[in-house]
Amino acid sequence: MTKLCRVVQMTLGVAVFAWHAIAAADQAPTSARITVTGASTLAPLISDLAKSFDAANPNVRTDVQSGGSSRAITDVRKGTAQVGMVSRALYPDESDLKALLIARDGIAIVVNAANPLKALTRAQVIDIYSGKIKNWSALGGPDMPITVVSKAEGRSTLEIFSSYFGLPYRSIKAHVIVGDNQQEIMTISGAKGAIGYVSIGSAEFEQKKGSPIKLLQLDQYVPSTGNVASGAYPISRELNLVSREPLSPEAKRLLAFVSAPSAKPFIQAHFFVPMP
Repeated sequence: MTKLCRVVQMTLGVAVFAWHAIAAADQAPTSARITVTGASTLAPLISDLAKSFDAANPNVRTDVQSGGSSRAITDVRKGTAQVGMVSRALYPDESDLKALLIARDGIAIVVNAANPLKALTRAQVIDIYSGKIKNWSALGGPDMPITVVSKAEGRSTLEIFSSYFGLPYRSIKAHVIVGDNQQEIMTISGAKGAIGYVSIGSAEFEQKKGSPIKLLQLDQYVPSTGNVASGAYPISRELNLVSREPLSPEAKRLLAFVSAPSAKPFIQAHFFVPMP
């Protein structure tokens, strides 16, 4: 065989290989992406569920981002997210969105585990957050300044806290403003004089992992997942996933996945109350 023939054969071989590679790439399934944004309360749970969903659907990638319930509403309306995480009931002016109720949660008053107090009254919480009470000694605790931790505007936890205690955002005298539950729990864990309000599910989850925090009884109400489930705790809320048509087939499958009975162990593992 001449040298020229060998070169021609090699060239043809490379061309055939390249053609097969291109054809295989064209025939390979296209990877679909689902973007989920919103409430930090729901983000860890939905992240865990999304990992399981993606494992069962290898051609789908689900990207979960926190940022607050307000972000969820905005992103779904703009189309930058297919699914939004909203840790409250939808408002009347949000009726253009469809809500999928997947669990319930409560909001607890939380302090550092080193704080000896076990309970506060509603009036005492109001006085702390309005700046009238500034030292734990005024409540029978140690002589230690109170570090008031609150949420940034747009967070549904803040909205529910403000509604229950009758404290408008502008009247809250906070020393530290945080975004999500994890940031607040970390802040309280690192400051013996701190007080905050967080998701009961998030607090119990982090407490189980060793975070030095304590959930305080509020008046006669004990904050716990069990009391949220029974209706015995007053500061409770819906945990919703919201969407807007048209939805991709993959997003519809994700919503069916997170609301199926098989999702219940995930919900309980995060100390939320699954729907019956």
